[in-house]
Amino acid sequence: MIKKILLFLLVAFVGIQFVPVDRSNPPVTAAAEIPDSVYTIVKRACFDCHSNETDWPWYSYVAPISFVVADHVQHGRKDLNFSELGSGPGGSMVAPAEEIAEAVVEGWMPLREYVQMHPEAELTAEEKRVIEQWAESIVPGLKSTIDEQKQAEESTDSEDSDDSSED
Repeated sequence: MIKKILLFLLVAFVGIQFVPVDRSNPPVTAAAEIPDSVYTIVKRACFDCHSNETDWPWYSYVAPISFVVADHVQHGRKDLNFSELGSGPGGSMVAPAEEIAEAVVEGWMPLREYVQMHPEAELTAEEKRVIEQWAESIVPGLKSTIDEQKQAEESTDSEDSDDSSED
């Protein structure tokens, strides 16, 4: 019985290798105009999921992992695509810069799973500061907005801990 189950799993594993996965890299239509200091950081830490210049690693060719990787890239490109940023209304970087800074400063990006497989993508505190300063230069008042969000979260966290200590 165990041999039949193992044979079935092996056949299933081999079979799913033939399910097509889109690993295309569309042409770069309007690359974002970003200072070199920021570009170097985002190219290393963000481009695999947020550009049309994805470097597809070997494991992106092995199902079922290939399905997950392709899905992450598809969603990443939809949310923010450095290869198409200049093609939006007026080619404005204001909204993307604000989103990028918030995601990096708050630690949402790069994704923890991605950094585990690509340790070179981990951002240092200095690199986060470079991205934040770049965003602040584009978005007036961004620093105060991020600071206000941090303060609001901290006060919510402290209220939550106060509530739990009253129990």
